[in-house]
Amino acid sequence: MDPPAPNPVDPPSRAKMVDTVIQIGLLGLLIYACARIVLPFAGILAWSMVLAVMLHPLHVRLASRVGNRGSAVLIGVVGVVVTLIPVALVAASLASSVHWLISGLENHSLTMPAPPPRLADLPLVGEKLSETWVLILTDVPSAVQKYAGKLSGPATWLASFAARLAVDELSFVLSFAIAAVLLAYGRGAAAFAEHLLEFMTGNGGRGPRLTALTAATVRGVAIGVVGVAAIQAILLGVGFFAIGLPGAGLLMVIALFFGIVQVPAALLILPVVVYVFVTKDTVPAVIFTAWTLIAGFSDSALKPLMLGRGLEVPMPVILVGVIGGLLADGMLGLFVGPVVLAVGYVLFMEWVQLHPPPNDASQGEDPPAQITS
Repeated sequence: MDPPAPNPVDPPSRAKMVDTVIQIGLLGLLIYACARIVLPFAGILAWSMVLAVMLHPLHVRLASRVGNRGSAVLIGVVGVVVTLIPVALVAASLASSVHWLISGLENHSLTMPAPPPRLADLPLVGEKLSETWVLILTDVPSAVQKYAGKLSGPATWLASFAARLAVDELSFVLSFAIAAVLLAYGRGAAAFAEHLLEFMTGNGGRGPRLTALTAATVRGVAIGVVGVAAIQAILLGVGFFAIGLPGAGLLMVIALFFGIVQVPAALLILPVVVYVFVTKDTVPAVIFTAWTLIAGFSDSALKPLMLGRGLEVPMPVILVGVIGGLLADGMLGLFVGPVVLAVGYVLFMEWVQLHPPPNDASQGEDPPAQITS
């Protein structure tokens, strides 16, 4: 008589399978619990890591003179002060502009110039726009009552946007403080990043190379794209605030957005210059125009100096990162989005190159992007 066939899953194997399922479940529960706690600070932590990577060369130079912790504290204090002043000015200007608009609508004190004569001659929309303009010019209460439903959405958005500015300002300050802590423990953080990338790529000795590639991408995008745009926006903002433009903070934010997505600053500068010449005296208007033109074309001189430090990332990746980051995390996402997406793009392309199709196996070691000098 034949012996009974062995059970393909014996009791020890079944018990081991149950233990594995329990371990995976507990690990997933732990990851979920940690994610719920960290997720509200994801944007701040991401920007803190970007700042730490970007400022690490400066930290190394200062550490040789004032020590590791002294350098981190110095960078943190200076970063908080330098960040707090312009962010506070922009937030105050935006809040003032929103308050002026809302109070003007409530008090019916908003004034508008007469519509251009040729506005009504525009096809399809000219006559309607002219009628609406005249109605607002002559009878603000009736215009507000007529378009109250259409204005409620934008008004609510403006109010929420103004309220979020205070949170964004605090986020920038906290990011520099956290970045200073990361700089103080930079060696441990770099070793952890190398081990993590080594684990993710299969222990092939690629951890240090991918870590260096990630750091180069962060510095290239943060300094060459976001940094240049921030410097240009600050220079333009100095002129906007000095001449007393209404909504100077909002114009500064628009200039920053244009700079990151590589839109020519002339699209913003030309209407502003025309407005200044119409509303201000000739001498201040000429000085403002000269300063604005210099600031508007400053990116042409800054990009060759700063953009060449990093990696070449396609501009659509930067654009999607800017828009997605802005929608997800507000002003903070405007800075974090393009950097994070650029890092993801470079690491993904590197992974694709490490796993080429069989017919392209001989070309599998070519890097996806070239580090420029």
